[in-house]
Amino acid sequence: MSANVNTSLPLEYQSGQSRMNILGFWIFLGAEIALFATLFGVYAVLSGRYAGGPTHQDIIMIREVMIQTILLLTSSFTCGLAIFEMRRGNKNELIMWLVITLLLGAGFLYMEINEFIHYVHIGASMQTSAFLSSLFVLLGTHGAHVTFGIGWAILVIIQLIKRGLTSVTARKVFIIGLYWHFLDVVWIFIFTFVYLKGLVL
Repeated sequence: MSANVNTSLPLEYQSGQSRMNILGFWIFLGAEIALFATLFGVYAVLSGRYAGGPTHQDIIMIREVMIQTILLLTSSFTCGLAIFEMRRGNKNELIMWLVITLLLGAGFLYMEINEFIHYVHIGASMQTSAFLSSLFVLLGTHGAHVTFGIGWAILVIIQLIKRGLTSVTARKVFIIGLYWHFLDVVWIFIFTFVYLKGLVL
């Protein structure tokens, strides 16, 4: 067992099992990239098919979207601070930054749910047009991933509280950090190719 431990590496990489798990998660993210690439492709094909319903300019609330973007990008920064504190061995600070990250993510979700409610209220539901169907599926899939990430991170925080900062819990924190940063990158593409592009077309 000790032969698989390399104390010169960060805590999350010190065991062979942890290194394999992290590699496996990178492969999983490759599948997630394929999923979102497909959804972006569908949206690109259907984004101009309004069927007489609302267009981009009719529904987009750019101020609210900017706030959502700030919340999620800030959460990526605080997630990075959590990893930084983890590598310094500061469990309490790690948990604090993870909690802040999750609060920012929850704020993002709250605003996204309100955005969907607004769309439906003005007659822009999934059934209205192919454009709106593809929009709801793309945004909803990302939102579902954020929701899953929050639940997952809560479980990791509980393990940190119960078991402390070990190579196993450090690996779990690192993996949830990778997942969270991935969701932020996906949102940057959504913000650019859905919201900003929709405003100028």
